[in-house]
Amino acid sequence: MAEGTEPQEPAAEGAAAPAEEAVGVKSSPDERTMATLAHILTLFTGFIGPLIIWLIKKDQSDFVDDQGKEALNFGISIAIYYVASWILCFVIIGFLLLPAVFIFTLVNIIRAAIAANKGERFRYPLCIRLIK
Repeated sequence: MAEGTEPQEPAAEGAAAPAEEAVGVKSSPDERTMATLAHILTLFTGFIGPLIIWLIKKDQSDFVDDQGKEALNFGISIAIYYVASWILCFVIIGFLLLPAVFIFTLVNIIRAAIAANKGERFRYPLCIRLIK
C-alpha cells in the first residue's frame, strides 16, 4: 500500500455511496431522475410505483436497477411495519408506532431521493432486502 493512503471502509447502512465508485461510470440525468422517482413514489404508492419503474428500467440501467430494488424493498418493509403497528394497536403501543413509522419513512425517502438525484447509491436502514 502506498504511503499516505488508507484503506477505504465500506459505506454504512443508510449512507450514500458515490455512483462512480459502485458502478465505474457516471449515471445520466435520466437515470438519476428515474431513481429519484422510484424513491419518491414509495411515499405515495407503497411498493407499486417502485415495482413498475424497476420492471421497466432494470435492464436499461444498473443505477436504476439498484435503486429501484432498494426502493421496492423499502416499500415492502414499510408495509410490513405498518401491518405490525396496526396489529399492535390492540395493545395500545401501536398508536405510538404508527406515527413513528410514518416519520421514519418520510425522512428516509427524502434522504434517498436527494442521494439518487446526486447520482449516489442509497441504502435504507431497517430495510428487509427480499429482492436481491
